[in-house]
Amino acid sequence: MRIALIGSRGIPARYSGFETFYEQLAVRLAERGHDVVVYNRSHFIRDVKGEYKGVRLRSLPCIRTKHLETLSHTFVSSLDALFRRYDIAYYCIVGNAPLAWLPRLAGARTLLNVDGEDWARAKWGAFARWYQRVCERVATRTPNVVIADALAIRARYRTDYGCDAIFAPYGGNIARDDRTDALAPWALDPRGYFLFVGRFVPENAIDVLIRAFSRVRTDKKLVLVGDAPYMGDYKRYVHSLAGDRVVFTGYVFGDGYAQLSSHAYAFVMPSGVDGTRPAILDQLGFGSCVLARDSVVNREVLGTCGMLFEGARGEDGLAERLQDMVDRPERVEECRERSRSRIREFYNWERVTDFYEDLFGRMVRREALQSYDEYLCRET
Repeated sequence: MRIALIGSRGIPARYSGFETFYEQLAVRLAERGHDVVVYNRSHFIRDVKGEYKGVRLRSLPCIRTKHLETLSHTFVSSLDALFRRYDIAYYCIVGNAPLAWLPRLAGARTLLNVDGEDWARAKWGAFARWYQRVCERVATRTPNVVIADALAIRARYRTDYGCDAIFAPYGGNIARDDRTDALAPWALDPRGYFLFVGRFVPENAIDVLIRAFSRVRTDKKLVLVGDAPYMGDYKRYVHSLAGDRVVFTGYVFGDGYAQLSSHAYAFVMPSGVDGTRPAILDQLGFGSCVLARDSVVNREVLGTCGMLFEGARGEDGLAERLQDMVDRPERVEECRERSRSRIREFYNWERVTDFYEDLFGRMVRREALQSYDEYLCRET
């Protein structure tokens, strides 16, 4: 099949979960003989052009502002897709919903991954929040298929909009890097730090994490991996909160990311936005003990293989849980022992790719569709 992946910053992944998803899926589909194209933002990925691990790259421009960058690049990419005769055009981000119909004019079958509650992100102003809510309704009409990355998201779309979305999760890899040379630049010791990985945006509650960690009695450090454009004020704010035990690394990818993840004492995700966090699945694959805010989707993703804290109690609930993890290392170790099983048995990139290959084929052949959980039941 000829498959286009549209709406992200592009691959190789250097920003967020959608980029990681596109890279993991695209490379695997290309290895299986499909003609896969990922649309990159030309200003964001400057050093990789033409092809990446068998995936063809289309690098196109956009309007570089906070509110127009994604939509303008998706618009240009959608126009380009009209002339490429794709079988499948896959879109990410609910804000791209008004454009997901364009490749259908040329006969492509389109999907839109709506992610979580994008309108709830603190980075948006009133108009942007309204636009995101409108796009949720638009998303039920413009693509052929709506993709929900969690069963809870699928249930919400059915309840709120009468839309039968297809459940298709992100995946994770079973991985570990026993080397420690990447820890040296920040003077880190194995199991000597808590880890956060993500964008420095208000909805990820990094400020809450720093304040909670400052109350924990420990000599362990807090390592914050990530950054974000257009969020200078928030980044300055979180830096102002940090004490000597907080380490900012900026973006880290590849071997460095694998080593930081493999040797963390535990991984913490304090975000309050309800939706599957690909970073959590990554960390489960690395064998990390994951601590996340208690939410419907986080409970769904972690099952019995992680820990939760009471988000309604803010930094109080998070500080208490962090202190308990420091005081009871045996519970952290038990969590680590279970974490990889969650990836092996359900959130597995190879299985997820098998599912998408089956789903895309069914769409092209105009056959009945099934969700990931239904697919696994029939395969086993």
